[in-house]
Amino acid sequence: MARLVKDNDPLKFGDGHSDIWKDTLIETYWGQPMTFVVSAQGDTQEFTTIEQARHWLRRKWPIVNKERDRALAQVDAAMQCLTTISMARRAFLSAAQTAGFKLVGHDPRSAGSL
Repeated sequence: MARLVKDNDPLKFGDGHSDIWKDTLIETYWGQPMTFVVSAQGDTQEFTTIEQARHWLRRKWPIVNKERDRALAQVDAAMQCLTTISMARRAFLSAAQTAGFKLVGHDPRSAGSL
């Protein structure tokens, strides 16, 4: 789960090295990247982290429907370790398909990696 380390963060080092973590955002790798064609002009977007998927679902998603809401709920749950990354990825893929995004370069035999 990503989090921004603040000046008063209890996880900072007490040995004067706390500045190395100041304003550091850590993103969580969520498996093999997924690349989608996201526009009629052929623009593509690669999703490499769960935080990136969440940002798109919340801020850049072209439609609001039950698949998007379900994917957002699954992604949030996975970020809190309440479900698996695999479940979140499958929900994200389903939402992307209903939004009209086309998955690029996916081998159907590796469906388990989604």
